[in-house]
Formats: sequence, C-alpha cells, structure tokens
Amino acid sequence: MKRLVLALLCAPLAAWSAAVGYRLDRAPIDPNDLVSLQAGAQLFVNYCLNCHGAQYMRYNRLTALGLTEAQIRDNLIFTGDKVGDTMRVAMTPKDGKAWFGVAPPDLSLVGRSRGADWLYTYLRTFYRDPKSATGWNNAVFPNVAMPHALWLLQGERALEIAPVKDLAGHETVEYRWRELSPGALSPSQYDAAVRDLVNFLMYVAEPEARTRRTVGIVVLFVLGVLFVLAYALKKEYWKDVK
Repeated sequence: MKRLVLALLCAPLAAWSAAVGYRLDRAPIDPNDLVSLQAGAQLFVNYCLNCHGAQYMRYNRLTALGLTEAQIRDNLIFTGDKVGDTMRVAMTPKDGKAWFGVAPPDLSLVGRSRGADWLYTYLRTFYRDPKSATGWNNAVFPNVAMPHALWLLQGERALEIAPVKDLAGHETVEYRWRELSPGALSPSQYDAAVRDLVNFLMYVAEPEARTRRTVGIVVLFVLGVLFVLAYALKKEYWKDVK
C-alpha cells in the first residue's frame, strides 16, 4: 500500500521531468559580487565576443562594476573600439549563418529571455557528438548549432541518455556523464567560472537592476508612510461627521 501511494505521488513529477527534459540547476549568482562580475566580463570578451555581440551595452558602462576606463581599455578591448563604443562583434549575420547554419544571436538580453538557471546549466552541459556538424551537442539545447566555446576550460565529456523506469513504471531518461579529457579547470573551478559569466550576462541584460530594486523599496516605504498619514488625516477630517 505504501509503495502504491509513493508511486502515485511520484508519477506527476516523473511525467513533468520527462516533458521538460534536462533539469536546470540553480545558478548561484550574486549581482552585488563585483569580483564575480569583473571575472565574468573578462570571460565574455575572451570567449563569447568573437561570435556574440552585446550591442546594447557600452564598454564604459562597466565602470559600474568597479573598473576604470583605463582598465577596460587595456584588459577588455582587443580591437580598435573605443571605451564609449557598444560591445559589437565583427562577424556579420551572413558569415555566421554560413559557418554555423544560423547567425549567432546578440546576447544583450539573453539573461532576461533565458534566465540565469538556464544559462548556468546550458554552459555546463555540452558534450561530444560526432553526428553534429560542430562535433558538439548540448543536453539543455539538443542539436544546438553552437560549438562548446569553453571546452578548453571544461574539457571534453560524453553523455549517455539511458531510458529508465520510475517507481510507477513510467518510462523516463537518465543522463550519465563521462569525462573524455580534462580541461584547464577542475569541475568546481569551471562551475565558478560559468557562474561569473552568467552573473555578467544578467548584469548586461539589466544594468540598472540593483538600482531599480533599491528605488522600488524606498518608494514602497514612502508610500506606506503616506498611507498612514492619509488615513490619519481622513480619520481626523471625518470624526465630527455623523
């Protein structure tokens, strides 16, 4: 009887898991961690900006991360761009489509469209696939056209997707990872690097997020005080009205 109850409770969860695919991991990002944001900016310009631009972000906006314009110019700009320019990429959409089958998207708003958890899991679930055009595939985004840009850091992995049955007898899948060759970083170091990159992408998607939240809290507090005063005034005004 206990087994039957447990199976009935787990069945909806198993069906949901099979429907949504690979389970997303929670991204341990912190928008107030300036060191993480600076490291993420460096990873972005070194590994992402070759193909993906961030056309709505200007280099000089990175001063909000604690960097000076001199540091931005010397460490984050490798082309003839100026500090006041947007973070564009030299690759044209036509070239990108010819090389990858689809033009690499601009990443200015990817943090808002995909979310931190999706990005964090996506960048950690690439695996070797000899059947794909690039030799890579992704557990979160099957048949993705993008190769693994960070493979030198993570290394090469293989993925086996094995069919299994849950307690209720429903068929689902199990993801089994196997390392093919190590990368320059250990697994924990790579996860930390991806966290920094995702942290930066979330900042790029909404640079004023921290300010907006702070202003929102202040506004709600002021409105609360005004409500109390308005209510007290109303009570005083209507106390003699019968």
